[in-house]
Amino acid sequence: MRPELFRYCRHLTRSPWDAEDLVQDTLARAFVTLGTVFMALPNPRAWIFRVASNLWVDRMRRMRLELTFEAPADSATEPDPRAPREAAGSLLVRLSPQERAAVVLKDVFDFSLQEIADALSTTVGAVKSALHRGRGLLAVPEEPMTRAPAPAVLDAFCAAFNARNLERLTDLLLDSASVEIVGVVTEYGQDAPKNPDTGSFAGTLAPITFDERGGVPPHLLEGYLSTSPRCEVRAYRGSPILVFWYEHEEGALVRTVMAVETDGERIVRVRNYFFTPDVIAELCTELGVPYRVNGYRYWVDGR
Repeated sequence: MRPELFRYCRHLTRSPWDAEDLVQDTLARAFVTLGTVFMALPNPRAWIFRVASNLWVDRMRRMRLELTFEAPADSATEPDPRAPREAAGSLLVRLSPQERAAVVLKDVFDFSLQEIADALSTTVGAVKSALHRGRGLLAVPEEPMTRAPAPAVLDAFCAAFNARNLERLTDLLLDSASVEIVGVVTEYGQDAPKNPDTGSFAGTLAPITFDERGGVPPHLLEGYLSTSPRCEVRAYRGSPILVFWYEHEEGALVRTVMAVETDGERIVRVRNYFFTPDVIAELCTELGVPYRVNGYRYWVDGR
């Protein structure tokens, strides 16, 4: 159900980054909850959508409270449009979280009215009202985004990566930086990413492999030439991201993307989406670049 769950979260959040975050949170909450459920779930699909819906509705409520109580009343400064990303925008102004979720569940995933009511912890009558109010309001196009200039540190990152200079790569990190392979591992500081056995930077510089410990399944590596990737800065919806090209028999293909947060001169946070096929597919399709995906995990069955 994971690809469909990502699609649902993507419709709710309007951002692939936020959608993947919501998917991860949903799965974490779901597995914890399943440990306390002592009966078979009658409708697992509707149940996992309910977990996602509840998390998202709670997140939107908290965001509303923050916007209401924390914003200075006399502030005339325009907020950074990237700060709340795409999730806040028109949703908080035009549509309630329940209305948006109801429309998505009905019009995109073809849930019945009762299934929607169950997923949103409400009544069929309330769902009908939410659908009536929400359908027209959601027909508003997304606002165009202007392109933000890429920080120089991203160009420095690409230069160091393409030169295979691991020390220079990690020197670009703040001492308190975090580096994450989304859904797999999180590292802190400069030393962990360059560890030759487990480091994420060291692993990204190396060719993709598969052995008894795991890796990318062989059927997803057909035509791949065992070489190190090449890094490039691209603009996605006004913000810079890093894309990584891997050589294949049919040419270079993107197999991962990274979102990087900086303080201007150093890197604060890196998120590597290597094991998130849905994010890679969406970004590369929108960028118009050829790609391959790597599956959702590196470990083999039974480990």
